Amino acid sequence: MNARIKNILFLIGLTSVIVMLLTFDVSWEVLWANLMHAGWWLAGILVLWLVLYTMNTTTWWIILRESGPVNISFLQLFKVTLSSFALNAATPVGLLGGEPYKVMELTPYVGAQRATSSVLLFAMMHIFTHFCYWVTAILLWLWLKPVNAGVGLLLGAAALLCAGGIFLFLRGYRYGMVVHAIRWMGHIPGLRSWATRFAATHEESLHCIDRQIAELHSQSRGTFYASLLLEYTGRMMQSLEIMVMLVIIGADGSWATFADSVIILSFTSLFANLLGFIPLQLGGREGGFAMTTAQLGLTGGTGLFISIICRARELFFTSIGLGLMKVGHPQHKES
Repeated sequence: MNARIKNILFLIGLTSVIVMLLTFDVSWEVLWANLMHAGWWLAGILVLWLVLYTMNTTTWWIILRESGPVNISFLQLFKVTLSSFALNAATPVGLLGGEPYKVMELTPYVGAQRATSSVLLFAMMHIFTHFCYWVTAILLWLWLKPVNAGVGLLLGAAALLCAGGIFLFLRGYRYGMVVHAIRWMGHIPGLRSWATRFAATHEESLHCIDRQIAELHSQSRGTFYASLLLEYTGRMMQSLEIMVMLVIIGADGSWATFADSVIILSFTSLFANLLGFIPLQLGGREGGFAMTTAQLGLTGGTGLFISIICRARELFFTSIGLGLMKVGHPQHKES
């Protein structure tokens, strides 16, 4: 069954990549010209993302290590991480693709319960630092940029969203959130009977996962803050990709350029995540870049250039990640 599910996820991801290639918003001539304009900087961007994926893997590694022996190599965990991010990018409502895949791949090594709890903890930390990153961008905009009525409404709405998200995650870290999430799903029409059956069948396991989530925050503070620091640092480093492109097209001022890159990436990712049900966030990412760069007084060509390079990099790693799904299979069982 796992092999069949993985094949289905692979085919969905592959289809999304093909659709993306066939529906690219610019001509191949414009795409090639922008890639040539990026030049060797593009190689640097790819290296940067290899470092970021390594940091993501390290976060997952230290979370997993906290719950017991780790019977999987770091390289194998890196492969699963890269493939899961590829699925998250390519499948509708990304977390419904990459996270189940991670659980399936990790289960033969550490068991289903540890695999599920570690994946949930990583996903929580990954999303939680997203909210922290958005708050950083809001503060930078208030400090460095003019605020008119329209921008003020946007920042206010973003601040409320971030405050609500941070509150929910802190509460989740304190008490756990899996049982509450299943109960909440029971109020959704069409899911009520499934959620009731699932909660009754897996009640003990769900409460155990919630205890592991709470223990990471209350009893394993070192692991919690180490993973938080790694993920937040990765978010900030991701802004270097935008900064490099601003340098290429001639933006001036190193600090101002980095601050702009944080703002551009943050609000683009916020807009794109609101359209997370679209595979590869087709159009959402590009629209986010266009609107954010326009608000910062940059030219339309700047937003186009950034979106093309980011899309090309994403397609590169998504293709590699999907390919790695067909390479290697679990050899070591849970000890």
